[in-house]
Formats: sequence, C-alpha cells, structure tokens
Amino acid sequence: MTRPVVSRPVLGIDVGGTSVKARVAADDGSVLSEWREPTPRDDGTGERTVALVAGMAHRSQVEHAIRAVGLVIPGIVDEAGGTSVAAVNLGWRDLPVRDLASAAVGLPLAFGHDVRAGALAESVSGAAAGTAGTVVFVPVGTGLAAATIVDGVPLVSGGWAGEIGQVVIPSGPHAGQRVEQIASAGAIARRLGLENAHSAASLVHAGDAAASAVWQEAVDTLADSLVWISATVAPAVIVIGGGLAEAGALFFDPLEAAIDARIGIIRRPSVVPALHGDAAAVIGATLLARAIGDDA
Repeated sequence: MTRPVVSRPVLGIDVGGTSVKARVAADDGSVLSEWREPTPRDDGTGERTVALVAGMAHRSQVEHAIRAVGLVIPGIVDEAGGTSVAAVNLGWRDLPVRDLASAAVGLPLAFGHDVRAGALAESVSGAAAGTAGTVVFVPVGTGLAAATIVDGVPLVSGGWAGEIGQVVIPSGPHAGQRVEQIASAGAIARRLGLENAHSAASLVHAGDAAASAVWQEAVDTLADSLVWISATVAPAVIVIGGGLAEAGALFFDPLEAAIDARIGIIRRPSVVPALHGDAAAVIGATLLARAIGDDA
C-alpha cells in the first residue's frame, strides 16, 4: 500500500524591535511550536541577530525536521535584493540580511518585510480572507506603515511601498512632523507621557480631555492617510492591526466617522480589525517559507 506523502513543517521568524518571534507550522497552518526571544541590542552588523535566527532554525530542525525558513524584518526592506535598506530600531542600513541569514541557517530561506508578511497572512487566513482584488493592511503600533496585496501578490516597489508613516505633515499644529509621530499607538503614548496606548485608551474612555484630544488627532491624521490610499489603490478592505485596533469601538467608531467625512465620491472600503493580532507577521513568514519550501 502506498503511504501518503507528508510535507515537513516550516519555520517563520519575525524580527521586531523588542523581540524575535518564531513559529513552526504544518501545511494546514496548525502550530507545532512557537516562542520568542529578546532582540539583540546594539547589533548594527546584524551578527548577533543572525546567530539568534540560526539558533531558532537549528532548534526547529532538530525538533520538527523543518524544510524551509521564512524570515521577515521591519523598516525599509528590498526583498529582491535581500537587503535591509534601513531599520532604525535595529540600527541597520544597507545590510545584506538574506545572504547572511541564508548562509547561517543552511536551509531554503524566504526573506521579506514584516508588514507585507502580515498583510499576506490577513488576506489568506485573517480578516480579509476570501476578499477579491485589493487588500490593505495597516498595523498601528509603535510606528505606522501599510501594505497592499493585489490579487494575492504584495506590492513592493523596491521596498518603498506603504511607508505612510514617513510622510511629513506640511501644515497645521504638527507641521514638520512625520505622520507616525501623530497617528500611531507609540505616538499617542509618548505625547501623553504614558507607558502605552492601552493606558491612553483608558483615559479616553473615562473622558479625559487631554487624552481625548490626542486620540482624535491620531484618528484624524490616520484617516487622511487611509483616504489617500483608497483614492490610489481602491482597496475593498482595509485591515487595521496593532495596538490601537485592540481598543475596539473607541478607536474604530471615530475612525469610520473621520473617513466618511473625507471620502467624497471615492469607493468606500470596509475597515475591519485584524484577526491575527501581533502574530500576523510571523504567520506571513510561515506562508513565505512554505512557498519557497515547495519550490526547493
């Protein structure tokens, strides 16, 4: 009797500014193992981070006989060139991360951008699963960026597509600041002198005037960006992730209202919370690994 062929699992790794997440997944997406470790500090050469990635791959190879690794990183990422063009939180610039990691890991390795990987995860099995056409994923966390998926394929443009948080506000009380300095969870917390945006949400819910003003400014600035995205790529769905999405109606109700006030005759996208939360990028990394593993 012929036995069915069982594919070996894959490893997804998401390098963040604070921690590195790892997930071993089977072909059906089921999680076989997952853990996280602190991101190495002051690692401008990437040497210690690559060593950590290699250690995660070795552990997964021993325990689960993985067939491929998907590695995603933050910042400006040139997937085609395999390079971290700039990752401020990691201190990287023009670093050939893919080649360094591939040599250290010794397995087929897919390389990508954390937000685009998160967008892929949300479009395949998350909040936008089954949506035809264009999907945009916007994680509103420590910083702010967007990723666009068109018919299942991420829009990359040399790594520069979706960097909405880096646009400079030209006028008004925040002139000269970048969008993510106003419209991110990290910015809200910083402006209010709080540890995180969750604390800010509690103040807003309690009716604190200062917190409510900062919160609304973030919502309005984000709505400006989302409407321009809607005008340029006409997404059917915009998926919002990151810390602010966890605030629920406190965040989504004013955001929907701000979009409605700006959208005009442009087709109005659905705006929905992310399903995968902070696991979106590492899930996307497993999808990238699975694709390269199937080709290997």
